[in-house]
Amino acid sequence: MGKSTAGMLLRARGVEVVDTDVLARQLVAPGQPALEAIRQTFGPTVIDPGGRLQRAALAEIIFADAAARRQLEAILHPRIRAAWMAATEQWRAAGRAVGVVVIPLLFETQAAPHFDATLCVACSAATQYQRLAERGWAAAQTAQRVQAQWPVEKKMALADYAIWTEGLLEVTAAQLQRVVGC
Repeated sequence: MGKSTAGMLLRARGVEVVDTDVLARQLVAPGQPALEAIRQTFGPTVIDPGGRLQRAALAEIIFADAAARRQLEAILHPRIRAAWMAATEQWRAAGRAVGVVVIPLLFETQAAPHFDATLCVACSAATQYQRLAERGWAAAQTAQRVQAQWPVEKKMALADYAIWTEGLLEVTAAQLQRVVGC
């Protein structure tokens, strides 16, 4: 959809940004309690010999089974929320006027009420599939992930602002400047 790119554009303008996908990767690093909880829940096949999460193996499990996906979310989402909430509290304490938290499942996790405003970064389904194919994702993998989320139209309707990322990077940057003011 363009969330990471939007985050990068905002960082370049001096906006504090926390990306929950980055937080999730940090939380499952070797030695982290969340990784051990994942191993206990899903078994040793999701951990490689070096003690790292095998994302592809875990994805096969959780995107084929909604109950398994909910188990993973129960492990990760509270930890991720605690981390971004701590960041936003630090921003408020420091008197920062603007900060952004990138949350792919913002509405699905009922996180929206914690923010002054919400933005939905979106593109057409065709563009989304193309971008993910360029990252090496198979169409079936993309479809599983898209189906695990709310439709983008619903998210756009719920958001205070929508940033449409079909065009040039400069167009996305201009939209962000209009909305965020930086």
